[in-house]
Amino acid sequence: MLRCPEPVPSSMPSTLSRVTKRRWTYADYCRIPPDRKRHEIIDGRHYVNPGPSPDHQSVGILLGFDLVRLITKRRRGRVFTAPIDVHLGPGSVVQPDLVVLVGRNTSIVGPRKITGVPDLLIEVLSPSNRSYDRRRKFARYERAGVREYWIVDPAAHTV
Repeated sequence: MLRCPEPVPSSMPSTLSRVTKRRWTYADYCRIPPDRKRHEIIDGRHYVNPGPSPDHQSVGILLGFDLVRLITKRRRGRVFTAPIDVHLGPGSVVQPDLVVLVGRNTSIVGPRKITGVPDLLIEVLSPSNRSYDRRRKFARYERAGVREYWIVDPAAHTV
């Protein structure tokens, strides 16, 4: 399954390097072959994280269920769960665990991705992504103007 509308060229290598000196674009992101990992581009740099654990998924789905009940069912907005591409601007495509759009901001949903700044982004921490979500993604979300960012720590039972 492709993430983006552009077809993957047959000359695309089967693996991609995590470290490159050039800035990544959305077009580069679209050419990443599906590999069940979470690929993101932040400020032109490509990052790869392993797929979420079952515990991570359980926490995310329970929180998502409550948000759908409180927001979507009451027609206040829309709730999305990963994997969903959020294109925050040139050189930044992320896949938060949960995305919430309210009111007129639901218009930023396109056929393949969300383009613009969501009202709420939620990340569920895993041992492999703690620093990444707390620092790099937080900084990018703040620069993009995300109104609210929740970090859910299942180990500490905190949001």
